[in-house]
Amino acid sequence: MVVKFKTRKRVEEIAPYVLGKSMEDIKTELGLSEIRKLSENENIYGCSPRVKAYLSTGGADIYLYPDGMAQELKNKTSEFFNVRQEQLVFGNGSDEVIRLLTRAYINEGDEAVMADVTFPRYQTNVFLEGGTPVIVPLAEGVHDLKGMLDKITDKTRMVFVCNPNNPTGTINGKAELRNFLESVPSHVLVIVDEAYVEYVTTDDYLHCIPLLDQFDNLIVLRTFSKIYGLAGLRVGFGVMNEEIATQLTKVKDVFNVSRLAQGAAIAAMEDQEFIQQCAAMNEQGRNYLQTEFEKMGLSYFPSQSNFIMVDCGIRGDIAAAGLLRHGIIVRAGTLLGYPTTVRVTIGTEKDNQTFIQGLKQVIAKEKEGSHGN
Repeated sequence: MVVKFKTRKRVEEIAPYVLGKSMEDIKTELGLSEIRKLSENENIYGCSPRVKAYLSTGGADIYLYPDGMAQELKNKTSEFFNVRQEQLVFGNGSDEVIRLLTRAYINEGDEAVMADVTFPRYQTNVFLEGGTPVIVPLAEGVHDLKGMLDKITDKTRMVFVCNPNNPTGTINGKAELRNFLESVPSHVLVIVDEAYVEYVTTDDYLHCIPLLDQFDNLIVLRTFSKIYGLAGLRVGFGVMNEEIATQLTKVKDVFNVSRLAQGAAIAAMEDQEFIQQCAAMNEQGRNYLQTEFEKMGLSYFPSQSNFIMVDCGIRGDIAAAGLLRHGIIVRAGTLLGYPTTVRVTIGTEKDNQTFIQGLKQVIAKEKEGSHGN
């Protein structure tokens, strides 16, 4: 194809996000009657009944623009998380808050420190704003905070820590992360992404929202896409000091969160019983899968999220393709820096059992085929 229009050089240098085929296309292509989607870390149990009730009646005013300040949602979030309203910035998913941060604070030639295998939108947004992503390898699937600290220079404007980390599901412990926050220079923004925090069960986890008044450079990201089950509505938020929030408000789109998304997020927050049930069922599923992996002799990263990255002992793309033929969609670790792994979302009891059965068959078939060569 002949390019007629001059694209920004940095746009030309990045690859588009690769989306998988739709479930209907996969069913048709492989002749399957049922698909278990365990690839995107969505809440397999859906959303709260309160959200469904709201959505069934809440569309009468969609001809009106949404509240650009999301005031009602801001009130509810401020109360629930015990933060000041002026500390909150809402986005079209927490992805947008990441984009607002790089738009507001990254200049040409600035640097941002992050892990080599983590949520990819950190790197993409820094790069698009003219910045340089400084990549620090994980240490056994966990952020190497000492290594990241060593990479901070006069050019560093921000540091990203995904805790729990996507795609490994691992965390940095309380003392380690607290020491890191105390060691980062006060003019460098520290962005702690807690997208999966509601799934954490260990006591060795540092909840960062209560620390905001101690660290002016701290920003905490949260989302309604995961345990709250609103991935299709796109609403997330950042909590930060008022000065940073004011700057982000300048660069955000005015009507960035839809009316339906704002109302659904309020309804979702009001049903914490549903959230607790989802977290408890996720823990049961996580324990089951980890136990089964150990029985199979497979290593995995200890997860504090709603997914697990497991080493299959065979190429991850081959394992994912084999599981797909069983009607199970997972994410291959081949493109995530761990070529013999897959990342699987923790599902229902039936989902998890079906995945284990399928994985056993895929591994056995692949090993049998390699022995036959």
